[in-house]
Amino acid sequence: MANKGPAYGMSRDVQSKIEKKYDDELEDRLVEWIVAQCGSAVGRPERGRLGFQVWLKNGIVLSQLVNSLYPSGSKPVKIPDSPPTMVFKQMEQIAQFLKAAEDYGVVKTDVFQTVDLFEAKDMAAVQRTLMALGSLAVTKNDGNYHGDPNWFMKKAQEHKREFTESQLKEGKNVIGLQMGSNKGASQAGMSYGRPRQIIS
Repeated sequence: MANKGPAYGMSRDVQSKIEKKYDDELEDRLVEWIVAQCGSAVGRPERGRLGFQVWLKNGIVLSQLVNSLYPSGSKPVKIPDSPPTMVFKQMEQIAQFLKAAEDYGVVKTDVFQTVDLFEAKDMAAVQRTLMALGSLAVTKNDGNYHGDPNWFMKKAQEHKREFTESQLKEGKNVIGLQMGSNKGASQAGMSYGRPRQIIS
């Protein structure tokens, strides 16, 4: 990675707006969930955006998190014995987590870019991805989620309904209110505004 100097002008404004989206309370909730999901061996980060970034930067904690959402026989991300120290290996580990998160069901628009985490460009995007992952885990309710279910919103689920032929035929006889039924009313006697003035 190239060294980045200080940002000036518009790029500094953009970066400060991105940094303001980062939520410290959400960070606390996400840390609690990751520790509950993966166990205390993952440790805890220093409080704050940079501490959170350093904790997740090598991709190991993220990989353990996504693996913990699967049954013991099928882990989607291979975790090396020792944490990677080379930059490209760390970025590769993050990329594996992102692929596994998408396979789990996280929508592509909710997935952060590798540089958002690795270079701390947009830690709010990292939080969004983890929130989406947690929401999916709570919604699936397959026994692999650990922690308080109230930490995340459940996703809306399809509620398919089956109707019999007779119920469908009955529905054709009903006039829906959207179609309008004026029950014999007319516009007779209604006037809008003043009548037209004819001046000669």
